[in-house]
Amino acid sequence: MESDATYPVRPDLRTFTHAGCTVTLVDAERMLDVVDGQRVELLSGAALPPPVRSVSLTLTRDESTVYLDASVRTGSEPQERAPLGVLGNDPIGVFLSRRVESGDPWATRLVDGVGAVLANVSRRLDPPAPAEPAPATPVETETRVQDGPTGLTASARTAERTVVLRAEVPVAELSVERLEGFCRLLLDAVVEATGPEALSGRAVTISATAGGPDRVTLDQVGGLDDIVNQLREIAASFRHPQALARWGARRPQGALFYGPPGTGKTMLARALANEIGARFREIRTTEILDKWLGASERNIKQIFRDARRYTEPTVMLFDEFDTIIGYASEGGDAASQAINSVAGIFKQEMNTLIDANPNVFVVATTNFPERIDPSLVRSGRFDIKLAVPAPDATGRAQILAKMIRQLIVAHEVPGFRMFGDDVDIAECATLSHGLTGADLKEVLRRAQLSKAMREARTGTPASAISQDDLRQQIAAVRAAHVPGRPSAPDLHTLGRLFQQGRPATPGTSAGTPGTPSEPPRDEGDRPGPH
Repeated sequence: MESDATYPVRPDLRTFTHAGCTVTLVDAERMLDVVDGQRVELLSGAALPPPVRSVSLTLTRDESTVYLDASVRTGSEPQERAPLGVLGNDPIGVFLSRRVESGDPWATRLVDGVGAVLANVSRRLDPPAPAEPAPATPVETETRVQDGPTGLTASARTAERTVVLRAEVPVAELSVERLEGFCRLLLDAVVEATGPEALSGRAVTISATAGGPDRVTLDQVGGLDDIVNQLREIAASFRHPQALARWGARRPQGALFYGPPGTGKTMLARALANEIGARFREIRTTEILDKWLGASERNIKQIFRDARRYTEPTVMLFDEFDTIIGYASEGGDAASQAINSVAGIFKQEMNTLIDANPNVFVVATTNFPERIDPSLVRSGRFDIKLAVPAPDATGRAQILAKMIRQLIVAHEVPGFRMFGDDVDIAECATLSHGLTGADLKEVLRRAQLSKAMREARTGTPASAISQDDLRQQIAAVRAAHVPGRPSAPDLHTLGRLFQQGRPATPGTSAGTPGTPSEPPRDEGDRPGPH
């Protein structure tokens, strides 16, 4: 296993102040080291004063140059749907309003339809308003800006309420000081949009793992280096369509992630969406399956009809894919016919989706790949099939180190330490043999909750989480662990069967249908993931 020194628990924090704003760079040296042919987002989820709507900061590197890119967008968010004011205060209106706020797609479509009808009626009944002059074509300007302390220069392009900064630094000249200088130029652009006092007293964190729980990035994924590299290639195919067009190449249109529960399949789909800069759309079972005759078929058709109209890059996730479609049944009852119809429609829609809308990428996840008809996930529909195994000792060390570092960045403040200096990642990785990423997250959750409840009961500050605390929580999670999950070798065999189009009988080994599955091997005896 890699040395624990490779994954220090406590991050290196570097702080400076500019325009009244305190900027903290988290592991700046490590950030610059990992930028190798990939795009790294450093400022996701930052909250800045209006009229700033969004801010981004990314690093990209090729063989000789590192590109520092930033953008500041101002203005109000566009109206995406009809206002809920079209609904009355009667019970039906209140019910629909609540369903829309909870994210129910069918209620949203109904409200959008009502709003469109009312707008159409209003246009017919009201006299036409005098025509407004067409907006002038936005004028794009470009200037050069320079950071005084470092002499770093960048281009500043302004057009339609957006300022885009770019600096190109030779790899040999890249340094943390240059990164700080570019951050100052970005803050200057924010000040120009908000006013000189808007940033006073604010704090901004620059980190490769910045953002909330839904803002997971591929940099936060531990123990799955080969899978992460393949997902970065998919993201690159979205960002460079000209290169694909020149070669007549078609990027993959779908990926199947399969493996034991808790290994991070859904997280990988979210991370891929964030790496692309795409919208994330999760398709739930209840959005497709319906007890009424013909409703399930209409639902799956509507989902793909909507997908063909997406105007921005979108990752569509069919989570727990086996529960949505699975094997097409040979039975003659109504339920079996509905399953057959939904599976058939899914195949037809996937055949033409990428040609109809190349902005859409489909991801399906499953814990039970043997329950899925291989024809549903053949190449051309799901071109990439990735086994996501339970992590080995090295993977667990990476996952624990990254989780703990994120917690420290998010919660530690002067005078409060969440984790003690005696935390030993290597020992925790060994003790947590057999646990998945979700299990390790539960270990940390229990440790945090235990300290918080002790502090609440006693009224005095609790001590930092120690190695003994982590040992106890690892033992507790292992005791509650559910055995019997498929082993990684079985998953790889199933992947080969997908390529061959041969189904595996549920409950049997994928290699020889009809024979019992071999018991899971001790993961200490097998190599690390991929």
